Amino acid sequence: MTARANQFCLQIAEKSVGSLTSLALLRWALVIIFLWFGGMKFTVYEANGIAPFIANSPIMSWLHALFGVQGASYVIGVLELSTAGALILGAFQPVFSALGAAMSAATYLITLTFFLSTPGVAEATAGGFPAISAMPGQFLLKDLVLLAASLSLLLASVKGSWPDAQER
Repeated sequence: MTARANQFCLQIAEKSVGSLTSLALLRWALVIIFLWFGGMKFTVYEANGIAPFIANSPIMSWLHALFGVQGASYVIGVLELSTAGALILGAFQPVFSALGAAMSAATYLITLTFFLSTPGVAEATAGGFPAISAMPGQFLLKDLVLLAASLSLLLASVKGSWPDAQER
């Protein structure tokens, strides 16, 4: 049991193998995105903008029922600002490096499910899926790259027993 417990440990992502600069760029880009988008969730404009995504999501629609449109946006804003905070602290503390990256990855995994639940993602005039609309389709597609950035930080934050772990 002790050997198993020691197989995984946390580290600051930038202190893993690879380029400190590239992982730092990913971290701070994600911080800016979460600060900006999280702050915007406290505006009526943004609450109304995300309302169709939330209303059609089987994962998130309960937020509207429980908190209303603006309240749901506030909840998401608090979560996004918390993610930014964890990412910032993660530049200094290993546990927050992994936590912030995991929170970020969870965010983008959820938003990518909007492809399946939000009307108008497939562009009917171009033959439907895989042709995607500019809004909301292409708007959502960027989250694939943000998910990859989040997972890169997460994997770099967790030293474990996968094949490249011995290089760390």
